[in-house]
Amino acid sequence: MAIEVRIPTILRTYTGGAKAVDGTGSSLGELIADLDVRHPGIADRLLDNGELRRFVNVYLNDEDVRFLQGIGTELTDGDSITILPAVAGGAK
Repeated sequence: MAIEVRIPTILRTYTGGAKAVDGTGSSLGELIADLDVRHPGIADRLLDNGELRRFVNVYLNDEDVRFLQGIGTELTDGDSITILPAVAGGAK
């Protein structure tokens, strides 16, 4: 099962500069574990105590996984995952 994962600039050091990588897994948790085997260290940047870090937003086919089943969100062949770091700031 091939799932495309779009990687933000800040995490591309783990993927050798690749903007997108393929991974496998029947759930988001399995996909992240697979990515960590292929790109060591990336899971530590995405997860905290087995859950998505607060400042990491993950979208499955444009739907925020936090409104689905989070790390347990089921995936199917051909899905697309987008990882986006949260952005803070603004004018004073």
